[in-house]
Amino acid sequence: MSRRSVFHTWILASVSPVALLPLNPDELLSTTRAVRKRLDFDKPVPDELIRECVSLAMQSPSGSNSMTMQFIIVKDEAKRKAIGAVYRECFSQYQAMDGVYIRTIDKGDAVLNQQQQRSADSADYLGDHMGDAPVLVIPCNVGGRTEAAGGLGMMASSVMANILPAMWSFMLAARARGMGTAWTTVHLMMEQQVADILGIPFDTVQQVCLSPLAFTKGTDFKAAIRPDAETIIHWDKW
Repeated sequence: MSRRSVFHTWILASVSPVALLPLNPDELLSTTRAVRKRLDFDKPVPDELIRECVSLAMQSPSGSNSMTMQFIIVKDEAKRKAIGAVYRECFSQYQAMDGVYIRTIDKGDAVLNQQQQRSADSADYLGDHMGDAPVLVIPCNVGGRTEAAGGLGMMASSVMANILPAMWSFMLAARARGMGTAWTTVHLMMEQQVADILGIPFDTVQQVCLSPLAFTKGTDFKAAIRPDAETIIHWDKW
């Protein structure tokens, strides 16, 4: 039996601790939100569910078929609290960035600005409670840092080409299992401090984001307000 067949057999035969939500692909893609206030901090997340999400994440496309993605799963309470304190400090700095901080961005529309302020309330809440999540997930890329790859060019994009799709797949898999995530990068202001907490080799392993992982309070998430696709499509030229 091929490795692919073995994987498909495992997926079909495995018994998850929870039933998958009845979402079709489009519903899954359009309702996987950044969840903050509706995370259930009191309900433990089974290790087997985390393994399933990582296993599915590993099926994402990888540049040159090079598996450089790694996932740090933080369940230890002391370490979660320590990372939460770092995140809170970074978030305080972020709140002072006028025009960058989510609450200070003017969408130019009353309805969109109301949505923006609700999102800001949610982000502020996570700023105070990141360390309360039962699980923290830090996806990493092994083999070097984007700074060494020359900024934002082809090499830097290649460095991120494995872990970014993998983390999104992880988040989709979590949503399908009734869990919530929220992609954040604020802690990267103090990436070295988080590396020290977790023993991450800073020079060769780059953290890409930080996400809480928890079951959600309810699963009735909806598609967000977004502009029409035509407003961001450039046909044949800019």
